[in-house]
Amino acid sequence: MKEPLNRIAAMTARYYYILRSSWLRLLEIIYWPAMQMMVWGFLYTYLYDSKSSMASTAGLLLGAVLLWDVLFRGQLGFTFTFLEEIWSRNLANLMMSPLKPAELAASLMLMSLIRLLIGTIPVTLLTLLSFDFNIYALGFGLIAFFVNLVLTGWAIGLVIAGLVIRQGLGAESLAYSIMIVLLPLCCVYYPVEALPAWLHPVAWSLTPTYVFQGMRAVLIDGVFRVDLMVECLALNCLYLGLGFTAFIFLLHSARHRGGLLTMGE
Repeated sequence: MKEPLNRIAAMTARYYYILRSSWLRLLEIIYWPAMQMMVWGFLYTYLYDSKSSMASTAGLLLGAVLLWDVLFRGQLGFTFTFLEEIWSRNLANLMMSPLKPAELAASLMLMSLIRLLIGTIPVTLLTLLSFDFNIYALGFGLIAFFVNLVLTGWAIGLVIAGLVIRQGLGAESLAYSIMIVLLPLCCVYYPVEALPAWLHPVAWSLTPTYVFQGMRAVLIDGVFRVDLMVECLALNCLYLGLGFTAFIFLLHSARHRGGLLTMGE
């Protein structure tokens, strides 16, 4: 048990040192979430100051933006860390080492969490200081939301990593685009009821929907929906298992085709 943990720790430390070695990498992690929050934050300020009919729910906008960024950046943190192995033509070397695929996945998850915290914490403080919106006021609910969104990001990241291994860098664009496809179906900025009835089953099959419905319940009604979080966690466990299975299957397929030795730029 000690050796697998040592290998996971070593890979995570390697990714962390790569990240720490470049201030531009660190700046990029913080820059995009901060710019997005500034844009939505000014819209929030306008709605609040103009006393429009939307002013009473304007706070939901900032909460949704912050939580969506947790999901998006969690997935990007996982996928980009993996893509760096592809760009440097190092994946084949890793697969010939004692490192197991599960250990590689675990180190990518840990690095995703580190990148996410580096990018998210400063933005939450910026939101508090600039727009007087405290996401930490969600209390225990914030932890449940954060955990479920991170698990979802990891599940998606595993599938994207597997597709890149199997299909090559032609699948690289999925790292950016797949979350945009899910955005309107996850009901980030509006309740499920806003969707056509035939899309409701699709929305409820996506774990972020439960998180954003739960966030609205906390901010509007002051109620933490435990039932939504339990259902979301159960779905996340299922999707994480399916994501890891897909990752292993696609990795074995690429090995069989000899694709690992021909990847990279």
